[in-house]
Amino acid sequence: QPRGFRSPIDIFFRSLAADQKEMAISIVLSGTGSDGEQGVRAIKGEGGLVMVQNPESSEYTGMPMSALKTGLVDYSIEPSEMPEYLRDYVDNLFKKVEDLPAIDEDSMERIFDELLKQTGHDFSLYKRTTINRRIKRRMAVHQLKTLDGYATYLEQNHDEAEALFRDLLISVTNFFRNPKTFDQVQNKIIPKLFRHRSPDDTIRVWVIGCSTGEEAYSLGILLQEHIQELKKNFKVQIFATDIDKYNIEEARRGVYPASISTDISSERLKRFFTYNAENDTYRINKNIRDMIIFSEQDVIRDPPFSKIDLLSCRNLLIYMDKEIQKHLIHLFHYSLKSGGYLLLGSSESIKDYSNLFDTIDRHSKIYKSRTISTEYGTIIGKYLPPNVKKDIDRKKPEKAVKENKMHMRELTERKLLQQHTPAGALVDEYGDILYLHGSVNLYLEVTPGEPGYNILQMSREGLKNPLIAALRKANVHKTEITRPDIRVKANGGFRTIDLMVSPVEDSFDRKLFLVTFYLHRHAHEGEVTPRSKFQSPESTADEDNESIEVLKEELRTKEEYLEASNQELEVKNEELKSSNEEMQSINEELQSTNEELETSREELHSLNEELETVNAELQAKVSELSQANDDINNILDNTGMGIVFVDNDLRIQRFTPAVTKLINLIPSDVGRPLKHTVSNFSNYDDLLLDVEKVLNSETAEDFEIKTDDDEWFIVNIRPYLTIEGNTEGAVITFTDITALKKLKERQTEIVELMQQVMRESGDALVVQDMEGNILSWNPMAQNMYGWSEEEALRMNVMDMIPENSDGEFLSILKKLSKDDILESYKLKKLRKDERSLDVLLTATPLINEKGKVHSVITVEREIKKRDSRHKQE
Repeated sequence: QPRGFRSPIDIFFRSLAADQKEMAISIVLSGTGSDGEQGVRAIKGEGGLVMVQNPESSEYTGMPMSALKTGLVDYSIEPSEMPEYLRDYVDNLFKKVEDLPAIDEDSMERIFDELLKQTGHDFSLYKRTTINRRIKRRMAVHQLKTLDGYATYLEQNHDEAEALFRDLLISVTNFFRNPKTFDQVQNKIIPKLFRHRSPDDTIRVWVIGCSTGEEAYSLGILLQEHIQELKKNFKVQIFATDIDKYNIEEARRGVYPASISTDISSERLKRFFTYNAENDTYRINKNIRDMIIFSEQDVIRDPPFSKIDLLSCRNLLIYMDKEIQKHLIHLFHYSLKSGGYLLLGSSESIKDYSNLFDTIDRHSKIYKSRTISTEYGTIIGKYLPPNVKKDIDRKKPEKAVKENKMHMRELTERKLLQQHTPAGALVDEYGDILYLHGSVNLYLEVTPGEPGYNILQMSREGLKNPLIAALRKANVHKTEITRPDIRVKANGGFRTIDLMVSPVEDSFDRKLFLVTFYLHRHAHEGEVTPRSKFQSPESTADEDNESIEVLKEELRTKEEYLEASNQELEVKNEELKSSNEEMQSINEELQSTNEELETSREELHSLNEELETVNAELQAKVSELSQANDDINNILDNTGMGIVFVDNDLRIQRFTPAVTKLINLIPSDVGRPLKHTVSNFSNYDDLLLDVEKVLNSETAEDFEIKTDDDEWFIVNIRPYLTIEGNTEGAVITFTDITALKKLKERQTEIVELMQQVMRESGDALVVQDMEGNILSWNPMAQNMYGWSEEEALRMNVMDMIPENSDGEFLSILKKLSKDDILESYKLKKLRKDERSLDVLLTATPLINEKGKVHSVITVEREIKKRDSRHKQE
């Protein structure tokens, strides 16, 4: 048996994490094997500290290296340094570190921005309580006392960003975590996934926040077991995603420490894992690994999977704020097929979204998707700029930029500084505004109706057409385009501005443009401003020629706009033609669907008749079940035996009336813990321990107990087994053996009395079986014949009969019946010294429990010489 089957360190660390939460501290010193690796994950998952001996100073590096491999170790130091580090950590965590001020948003924003910059993930959407605890712990590790100081440290040390990122990710997991939940999934959900499915269909499962893969592999094992039961080849795809790329890499390897044996049955270990004795590890077998596709994904930001049969997202929602929770629950509904199943963590629920899901098992947090249409744009639109939401709603490709504010600000300001920081806007190729700089009120305005963020929709009178033309030219020619002397209406009058549209290089290969507005100096409302800085200095045309040039420019702009509009119209016409063809195709599909519906109606009619037949059969089965239940109730009530049924949590499920004289029970005690009851056992207090022992070992226990009323009972404790062979509790039976006990006591008394009689008798008393073998020999027999009891018990009575005598005596003994007594029988017998004695004896048969003679007791006395001699008759 692999040594991994013994994992006390993992068990201890897990218990410590569950009990002490973020106050837990684990220290891993020199040791062989991988024990402690799973426990380290549990400690870190609760926000505790992990301290490991430096492997270079360890005599055995197995345990320290296994802990370091998790990437969750806070200190890897020498044992001599540990007390000082430990003292400083505790001192900073519980005494000196100030509570994180709620108003210190600047420092928090710096931390979030740095995390986003270094890891690409935005943690500002997570619950602040969780974020604050983890940041406070990192501050204690580095002995920093202010949030501002930690933000600075984070910006200066890139490794700390990765450490904080790992701390923020909750990765506590193990195989078949919450076994009762997995039992429900195995028994209630998985069979339904395969119902009415052909082997050509694919069962699709999505595990969100898969960590290092244990949960995904657990579901894969359950699915494979069911496929083997069905004896068919089904295709299964399990998509397992996580935000942490290191977790994904570990999950893909599928290699785990031998301590997983505490979570997985030995039978499953043999079927689905391969043990490596050299590394003391298990690897999940290839047939399970091939089911699962592991990928790095941020479920908040990245597109979801669709047409999912079973979606598991356990213990993720509790770390998100309410708005993100709402978004994710709608996303789950979108991803699931109608009737698909959702599995959440023990502290999570969808009570506010009962319109989307039906509850299957409230305790195990299993829900079923309802048939309600959910547009994907509605799901993600709330977390994108409104302009992007519009693009989704009108089914345009998603081109809007999804980038953080910090990056946009740097990108925009760098370009604007080159143009003397005028007012401007960063837009994409559709004109959607990504960032605004300076005051743009003179150029842009919010229009009535639904608010938008498109620069063309917000352009003031006189600006829209030149802006369209400039954007198009800048996009086509990939060069800077200027439009001078544009008259824009603002505040009741016109102002003259210059417009510049410049392509912006972006590291993500997106088409971005910087739109810059230049207001002419000395421009006043209601008057046309003089020549702009973009006009040729050699121009000396008079005011009329200048106006003509302006009008020509406007005409040229309108022509460009008209040409662009015509092109768009042609595209729209092509789209309409395509849509018309699609509509015709859809119409044909509808006709086909109508025919299929008619066929389905006939099938439903036939199915309804079958259901009526099945219903009648079920009614008959219900009647049989009711009759069987009545029979069982009558048997239990009249058996006279005390019986108690308990579940796996030692809660009373049922009991017979006879048991109430042993345990004080009333009907309302059903459902109560057995430990809350009172018994009248006088010599027995370990009932609970013995029941737990039976549940753990699945073996029976039998023993005798005595009550305060001097009654005796045999207690039998057996596992309660279902038809499938699962243990779902225990059956405790009390059998009254008081009469049998008293009978045995009486027999003991009789035996002791007989032994006393034999010891004190003045005659020789000898017990022999029907073959003459001596079974008992009292002291008087020893005095009379000279043989000790030990010697006599090895002899036969015929050894004491002289050789010249016949064997008549033994024959007479064998013929004795249970009602016969041989009285005053005379014969000669030999002493040990070979002297002959004349003996007078009486023989009485001894009867066994079957009424048969099994031995004979003889009372023997020597006939003295002075007595008259008699001849045997």
